[in-house]
Amino acid sequence: MTTRFAPSPTGLLHLGHAYAAMFARDLAHSQGGAFLLRYEDIDGTRVRDEYYLDIERDLAWLGIQWDGTPLRQTDRLTDYAMAINLLKARGVVYPCFCTRREIQEEIQAMDGAPQGPEGPLYPGTCRNLSPEQRQHRIDAGEPHCWRLDTMAAAEQTGPLSFTDRIQGKIDVDPSLLGDVILARKDIATSYHIAVVVDDAMQEISDVTRGEDLLASTHVHRLLQELLGLPEPIYHHHRLILDAEGKRLAKRDKALSIQTLRERGASPEEVLQMVQP
Repeated sequence: MTTRFAPSPTGLLHLGHAYAAMFARDLAHSQGGAFLLRYEDIDGTRVRDEYYLDIERDLAWLGIQWDGTPLRQTDRLTDYAMAINLLKARGVVYPCFCTRREIQEEIQAMDGAPQGPEGPLYPGTCRNLSPEQRQHRIDAGEPHCWRLDTMAAAEQTGPLSFTDRIQGKIDVDPSLLGDVILARKDIATSYHIAVVVDDAMQEISDVTRGEDLLASTHVHRLLQELLGLPEPIYHHHRLILDAEGKRLAKRDKALSIQTLRERGASPEEVLQMVQP
């Protein structure tokens, strides 16, 4: 068994991260497996060098030790580009030239805009462009991202499902998140592409993450099937919430591991805070 903890070096770790790291480590070690550390650092506007060190310092202080050398996604951009090119060859992605404002305006003008778990979905504007129109705009240098054509993808894969050790077998709903972005305008990848490519490369057998990412797994199963990648077992665990019942965020500095340590809490006391 191999698991991983994959934080983004865009802020300090909080109690939710401590629980996620502990969950992944304990699962791997219960089977004599490996626990890996991966940095999801493709968000170049928010990543800071000091956060890599802060993450490793906090994990070490908590007594959560990883195996091997941490992986940085920014070292893997060529691999992600290869995956995008494979999807282009299969005809399951398309360039999208819409700005956020244009998308918002179209959604507001629609009667019954498509909805996802977290709000309105992309309405599919650029999916309807002809190949000639797409190429003309690309040749003109118009900024664009690449989106997954979920219906075209589902037609190629057929019905899919995945196994979640906490919630059981779940049938994939290709339309759940709509035509998600797979390669952004600013960097030719996305969370969705990077995570499935890295999980396969690192031979992650069990993906552990918060239940807020359950919807993303529907996309990931599509991508795994399209790219010929192995299907891991999933464990979508509970989230650590604040006093108001909201998911913890990095902006909540009062609950960061660093703040708790500076206030005199011991590693054992911090881990006890997130025990079931």
